[in-house]
Amino acid sequence: MPKADDTHEGVQLPHSSEQAAGIRTPRVRGVDAARGVALLGMLAVNVLPAETAGHQPTTTTLILAGHASALFAVLAGVSLAFISGGRRRFLGRPLLAAKAGLAVRGVLILGLGLLISYAEPGPAIILAYYGVMFLLAVPLLGLPPWALVLLAVGSATLAPALLLGLQGDLPTVQTDNPTFTDVVEEPIGSAGLLTFTGYYPAVPWMAYICAGMVIGRLNLSSRRSAARLLVGGVLLALLAWGVSAFLLGPAGGFGQLVASSPGLAANDVSEVFVYGPDSGLPSGSWWWLAVMAPYSAMPLELLHTIGTSAAVLGLVLLLGKAFDPIIGVLAPAGSMTLTLYSAHLLFVSTGFLGDRPFVSLAVQAGAAVIFAVVWHSTKGKGPLERPLSALSEKVRNRIRHRHRETLDPAAAE
Repeated sequence: MPKADDTHEGVQLPHSSEQAAGIRTPRVRGVDAARGVALLGMLAVNVLPAETAGHQPTTTTLILAGHASALFAVLAGVSLAFISGGRRRFLGRPLLAAKAGLAVRGVLILGLGLLISYAEPGPAIILAYYGVMFLLAVPLLGLPPWALVLLAVGSATLAPALLLGLQGDLPTVQTDNPTFTDVVEEPIGSAGLLTFTGYYPAVPWMAYICAGMVIGRLNLSSRRSAARLLVGGVLLALLAWGVSAFLLGPAGGFGQLVASSPGLAANDVSEVFVYGPDSGLPSGSWWWLAVMAPYSAMPLELLHTIGTSAAVLGLVLLLGKAFDPIIGVLAPAGSMTLTLYSAHLLFVSTGFLGDRPFVSLAVQAGAAVIFAVVWHSTKGKGPLERPLSALSEKVRNRIRHRHRETLDPAAAE
């Protein structure tokens, strides 16, 4: 990581945006390319059918459901590590500036998610949940990796247990995509939805953010770190899968779930495992903690998808040089996911090509990649990313400027 030129009492004073983010160009391209993979995966999940004509899960469901959005969230955590110093955590005023900038970013993304929900696109919108996760991450920016690991484990274990134990008692609203109207009319229910009961519940999903922040503190320019992410991610994913398979199989968990869910037959429970719950897991049995159903926010599902996300990032980083043209196409799209994901939601809300999902996906994915490459090469940051970054950076610079005035009173004259 580039070192700041000046220090004052052990506090770094970065001069450039890249120094402030603690990042290197190769590392950014690899992470952006992985984010581009996540974006295309989420588009596929939202557009393509979940099951075949024979009522069997499609390949899209089996491979991408729950995994693409998890990768998206883990990479968000990586970005948060970048903006707070990368491998060398910010302290003092630079850290405070990074926290303030993140708070602004979180509020704006939350607001954008609530606004787009009025278009009623159909798929669950991650943006409002994403904004809440950013706000929850503000006090975590300066924590050391070991503390983030503990928080990730806690979010992946304690939060799902709390969610399951309070199932039916938590306040919520009857929607997956809350709007400003919902927030005003039912503030407590909307808060409960965004933090615990919704499609992407922020509190258990903080496991992804914390895990990503740990990854972002690594030297991602190193092939050794990339290889460790790949191998470690695969091992974690397999371990979670194996534990779930044992608990639900030989340990008798599946039978317990069927017996404790009078309204669900064995086939219904099996469908939850494959497609995920429609509106929260059934209450009545702690054995639900053992499932790996997509979007269930249960411990083993969270750990499994953290593993697959780390593995995908490690693989992209390892293949970066060998597949540089592909990385060069995916990275621009990954650098403006807010713009492209928002455009995708608005496109879906029109219903255009809704009866031709494969054509719709090809049109959307192709347009997203081509637009991103052209815009990135001519304009730089995406249309939504530019004002978002400008507002966030304005707050950060104001706090940094106050710090420099304190160090050098003559600068304020």
